[in-house]
Amino acid sequence: MGHTRAAVLAVVLAVAVLGLATDGQAQLQNGFYTGKCRGNDVEAVVQGIVQARFASNSDIVPHLLRLLFHECGVNGCDGGLLINGTGTEKMANPNLSVKGYELITAIKTELEKRCPGVVSCSDIEVLATRDAVAASTGRRYAVRTGRRDSRRSVATDVNLPGPDDTVPKAAAFFRNLGLSSDDMVVLLGAHTVGVTHCNMIKRSRLYSYGGKAGATDPSMDPNTAATYKRYPCPNTASSDNTILYLDDRSSASKVDNSFYKMLQQRRGVLMVDQNLYNDSSTRWMVDRLANTDHFTWLFPQALVKLGEVKVLTGTQGEVRRVCTKFN
Repeated sequence: MGHTRAAVLAVVLAVAVLGLATDGQAQLQNGFYTGKCRGNDVEAVVQGIVQARFASNSDIVPHLLRLLFHECGVNGCDGGLLINGTGTEKMANPNLSVKGYELITAIKTELEKRCPGVVSCSDIEVLATRDAVAASTGRRYAVRTGRRDSRRSVATDVNLPGPDDTVPKAAAFFRNLGLSSDDMVVLLGAHTVGVTHCNMIKRSRLYSYGGKAGATDPSMDPNTAATYKRYPCPNTASSDNTILYLDDRSSASKVDNSFYKMLQQRRGVLMVDQNLYNDSSTRWMVDRLANTDHFTWLFPQALVKLGEVKVLTGTQGEVRRVCTKFN
């Protein structure tokens, strides 16, 4: 997460019944692929490939969380982000640094060998993200399957939140997806394993807060701001691409609630994150997640909701043979 303006929300970023029951969501089901893959357990195949990748590179967790958010946040969870080509969602600026595509391709290739034309790319995205989170936390959760892949992928459809968004602006985006402000706070917890770059905060928080030259965001802990200015993010162009972890470095590879504790200490890196604590409408939820173990079960619930946004089912769309191109 976090390499371009909208890349930072990843989500990111998350079992539970849905707040909105559309026809598509109603047709999703647990174990949709049971008995449909020549005796193969589809979810076990996905899990095995993801666990093997996680063992060699735990970065697959933030990569897939972000991929899922950028997928489901544009026209719903329909595989549109996976399509190659000029003018596709993948080519929109917020998506240029999305990673994890090669793992989705590897899973699809294996499943096509076992049962051609059966498992959708959009289901693979959701299953793979679930298994990556489970590999990190040790806790597996159920997701419903039966999604179909869309025949649309257009760059101009991509309109994702940015790193400096206010709570009302970010909440409006999530509300459009059928998700609540509580879901938003939980899903932004995906930043517990996220990163960004200095250029995402230099102007807006460190050196030109509010458009005033030399001004620093007063909501940032002064010691934290001074440290950023002195070490990773001095006010020179050469520091623009320096990586910043969105959680404490000691916890940056763990899906846990330490991200929210940083917000309580005014040490949130991105303005959109720190705004969750600055805004009284969401501060209580940050406190709840920081001071209890509720994140451990609320995060999977929120990811399930995210994965069921505006899905295609039944005879809608198609089941792609190759995830990067339409049939």
